[in-house]
Amino acid sequence: MNITKEQNGNELTIAVEGRLDTITAPELDKELSTVLNGITKLYFDFDKLDYISSAGLRVLLSAQKVMSKQDGMVMRNVKPEIMEIFEVTGFVDILDIEN
Repeated sequence: MNITKEQNGNELTIAVEGRLDTITAPELDKELSTVLNGITKLYFDFDKLDYISSAGLRVLLSAQKVMSKQDGMVMRNVKPEIMEIFEVTGFVDILDIEN
């Protein structure tokens, strides 16, 4: 997995490439724990995300809880296979998804 961050003022975009699974989810979780302070809007760019497991979903849910107290969190460029996982798990009702 590769994580790229781009900050513009109080907005942060995190692009995730590869697989977000049991092995890589702790890396994203650790990254998020250090960068969300002072961020009002968090964007995830999933254009190059190939797979997400329940561990990855837990990281997103945790970030959503933090960001709901700020201005919010948005998923962008979600591939059909990732969208299917969001739909099956009910995350489409929890996450703000732009395509």
